[in-house]
Amino acid sequence: MAPQSLTLLAHALTPALRGLVLGGDAEPDPASVEAARELKLSADAVYAGPEQAAVRTAAVLGLDPVVEPALRDREYGEWTGRGLEDLLASEPSQVAAWLERPHTATPGGETENDVLTRVADWLGDLAAREHGSTLAIVHPAVVRAIVLYVVDAPAESLRHVDVRPLATVSLSYHSGNWSLALTP
Repeated sequence: MAPQSLTLLAHALTPALRGLVLGGDAEPDPASVEAARELKLSADAVYAGPEQAAVRTAAVLGLDPVVEPALRDREYGEWTGRGLEDLLASEPSQVAAWLERPHTATPGGETENDVLTRVADWLGDLAAREHGSTLAIVHPAVVRAIVLYVVDAPAESLRHVDVRPLATVSLSYHSGNWSLALTP
């Protein structure tokens, strides 16, 4: 039996998300962690990206996730840990090319298509397992990539999907396909 549902939870806010810093593994914001305590989520299987914020968000929910490397944030290579404003000031043409063309990787990093392929492979593996419901606590960029993959949107659509910390997205799986599951 294939999974029937998948809930994606964007992990708690981090200083890096607030400051538009690319990548890294910052501790989550204490106020956002406290806000996560109010969420009422459960599932038959729970996964988390390897970032501290994802694992910590799971912990405050009382969950013990399987840490899944395939659910990690996008790899930014040489730009990891650098702020977008700093990069725009120091490398404006490279940053502009990267922002305008999601098929472009940061120096030593992944393209958006690389992330889409990675999450698509994970979703395929998940569909082959036997779970009734699954929860995945991940970086907002991973939620965005999964949504783009599920709705078959091109990587250029990336800028049109805004995922805020602690946002949830529900997916359903049937007849060999994942779909957005909008529920009241």
